[in-house]
Amino acid sequence: MTKGKEGTEFNRNDVELRKTETLHDGFFRMVRMHLCHKLFAGDWSPSLSREIVLHGGVAAIIPYDPVLDTVVLIEQFRGAIYAAGDAHPWSISIAAGIIETGENAEEMARRETFEETGCVIGRIEKALSFYSSPGGSSQHVTLFCGEVSSSGVGGLHGIAAEGEDIRAFTKTAAEAIAMVDTGQIDNAVSIVGLQWLDKHRDALQERWT
Repeated sequence: MTKGKEGTEFNRNDVELRKTETLHDGFFRMVRMHLCHKLFAGDWSPSLSREIVLHGGVAAIIPYDPVLDTVVLIEQFRGAIYAAGDAHPWSISIAAGIIETGENAEEMARRETFEETGCVIGRIEKALSFYSSPGGSSQHVTLFCGEVSSSGVGGLHGIAAEGEDIRAFTKTAAEAIAMVDTGQIDNAVSIVGLQWLDKHRDALQERWT
């Protein structure tokens, strides 16, 4: 058996997909999969029913100014936070969006950063990639850190035809990273991104300044 990720020897051949039903097909698609899979003990699981939201690939970017040591953040209304009953359904985050047909992750990251913040990305580095919520979503995130000039950044951005109302602002890198600990950053992609920056910030400054 081919060894895959650290700690597991399973792969797609150890899953038997028996049926797929489409439950919703709109901006996102939701399906119900009927399947079984190999168990760690060596047997097979009983037939399982799993509802999965199928997302396109997502790119996210940490817009970082190595000269001023600042991060560009955005704030916007989030319907899912409202649906969860949160008293403040606006969320502070880094720039992110769905990769469109015909573009790659880096192209999308550059485009989305300009649309959401007005910043033009210079040098760019891939940080890492991960699944944001693999229990019920296929969303796969490619995270970048991009060099920007944050001087004068601010104001309102976004594409009005798509219902976007986005406020861009800057924080020092230390302030932005601290917002993770205080709970002001409440979404997984931004938490991962800012923690990555905290770990790699000194090395970035050496390369980019």
